[in-house]
Amino acid sequence: MLHPPFEETKRLLSRAPITVLALGGNAILQRGQRGTFQEQYENVRSTMAQIAALLNDGFRVVIVHGNGPQIGATVIRHELGHAKVPPLPLHACGAETQGFLGYIIQQSLRDELAKLEVKRSVATIITQVIVDQSDPAFKHPSKPIGPFYTKGQRETLLRDRSDLVIEEDSGRGYRRFVPSPDPKAVVEDDAIRVLVDDESVVIACGGGGIPVIRQGTSLQGVEAVIDKDLAAERLATSIHAESLVILTDVEGVYLDYGKPNQRLLSKISPSELETYAQKGYFAKGSMGPKVEAAIRFLRNGGKRAVIANLGDLGKAINGTAGTQIRN
Repeated sequence: MLHPPFEETKRLLSRAPITVLALGGNAILQRGQRGTFQEQYENVRSTMAQIAALLNDGFRVVIVHGNGPQIGATVIRHELGHAKVPPLPLHACGAETQGFLGYIIQQSLRDELAKLEVKRSVATIITQVIVDQSDPAFKHPSKPIGPFYTKGQRETLLRDRSDLVIEEDSGRGYRRFVPSPDPKAVVEDDAIRVLVDDESVVIACGGGGIPVIRQGTSLQGVEAVIDKDLAAERLATSIHAESLVILTDVEGVYLDYGKPNQRLLSKISPSELETYAQKGYFAKGSMGPKVEAAIRFLRNGGKRAVIANLGDLGKAINGTAGTQIRN
């Protein structure tokens, strides 16, 4: 197969639409797996083969990924190791997982591109996302993270750290709950756009990004986590992406999901989707943020949002799978 010279490839890419891909947790860790490095690496490699095919077709791509299980595991490591080394704050744990997962993704994608003889740089950006310190979420921590504790362990932890919120979680024990504030802006969006406008594939906003607040002219990390789909929307909007594709473990957006009368919404306008959301069709902890991210993206100037199964990436991009949302 013949390939255009590198400078010509860059020229063609500069005209190609930008697509932000928000990868669900199943892209990295499947249900029932222990979470070994090798398991996660193999899952990522399978996903990157699909993305490499898109890049071979000339797309410009930015990859956003979740980190739910990974940051939970990182918190456990810090909890268990606190007698030997001081544990890091949650925002630093988020940075750790961005680096670890970015390494797996960029190495796997580079290898898949090499198989196709596609010359594209791949880079991970450790990304900070600004949140509002007056966000109501900080007064109502709602996101469970990390290990389960017994009642006795909870009391011991609270004696040492009275600032922690540790509550009962679904009858399975006690867990730490942290705020999940709304993302306002991506600090590194200019650098990401420069890389995309050159020839690079960028991995950014891993796990929703590192939550930071403004303190005068400085930034300060805060104990919180950000929804990765809402962060993907902020990034997609700020770099003027044409499409936001949210990939998950179901075929798309359903009405009455899990019921005998469930119905897949194949093509829908954002206003129609918003009406269903306001009626409470989409759970806050699962499909709700994905739907909200899609609606925001189109409201803020995006051309198309898609919510689809990870295995249907190619079809979703072509408009023949998932929930296709357009104005």
